[in-house]
Amino acid sequence: MRPDTPAENVDHTAEAARLERSAGLYPEDAEALLLQSAAHLELAGDRPAATALYDRLISSPDGLENPHLVRALKASNLWEYGHEAEARAIIDGVRASAPRDPAPWVIVAEALESHDELEAAQETFTEGTTLLLTDATEPPYSTHPLLFGRHRVRRMLGLPHDEWDTLADTLHSSSVSLDELHDPKRVWSLGSDNPAELEAEISRLRAELGAYREALSRPFPVAVLHWAEGELEELVGSYPSLATEYPSREEHLTTIEASLRELASSGTPNLGIVTGTVPSYEAFAASEGSSPGDVTLLPQYATTLAARGRAVAWPPQRSSDCWCGQAQPYDACHGA
Repeated sequence: MRPDTPAENVDHTAEAARLERSAGLYPEDAEALLLQSAAHLELAGDRPAATALYDRLISSPDGLENPHLVRALKASNLWEYGHEAEARAIIDGVRASAPRDPAPWVIVAEALESHDELEAAQETFTEGTTLLLTDATEPPYSTHPLLFGRHRVRRMLGLPHDEWDTLADTLHSSSVSLDELHDPKRVWSLGSDNPAELEAEISRLRAELGAYREALSRPFPVAVLHWAEGELEELVGSYPSLATEYPSREEHLTTIEASLRELASSGTPNLGIVTGTVPSYEAFAASEGSSPGDVTLLPQYATTLAARGRAVAWPPQRSSDCWCGQAQPYDACHGA
């Protein structure tokens, strides 16, 4: 059940409890499951309980994959039930940490925007956009909300278009332009007695809803399976039949990059990489009633990990760490 499901169609409290139980059963996915649980608690109106889940994640002894995202969500939630000072402090911390993931930037900027802090929201959107897209030849799909949100806030502030706004216009695929969707005067048309103005506003809202639904229904990435060095050695050592698939670590990494580039050149969108572990793979094989040595299980395992939200988008930003795990930028490693 997606957290955006209307309250009348789902018991959000029960769904949150179910996801929290699932997090106990699947510790490798606990972070993603508890974030979904917190989202349901927010929709149920139990914001203190959602904050407790965010705090539980932040204090996790094993660390987090997306700590900035959790803090951004906590700040947004806190502000909604009166904890403005704490929320502002967390937002300042997120901005100062300069995360390389667009989601925390969008969340804290929209929190500022929703509380009429338009100047601060515009600055936050701009900081994230400049950090993540200055060296990007083509903005990844995950960064589109940054550009669109920045465009929206700047339109509300009456600021002139700049190059980022022009890029947002180019990326926007709806039949109604961003300038029209983000027109501050739209709110007045809702109180109009003119049928033509009301009909135009209905068309704009339909276009906006269509874009929102498209974003929600975006499928999980087409993902290629990656094994870290120690995991690959253990995998092939335990299941020698997989040596034909993975003759060496170097060839494994080269094949991943080549496969993704080939998919990209063929026009396949939304590509990603999932990193497997031997215990997880063995558990998957057992659930399928098959042997881990069966080569045909590997793509199924990759798809399952992607469907569970384990994929990392490819390609990374050129100045970001390479996906292979080496401590060097992508453009100096496999992106060279």
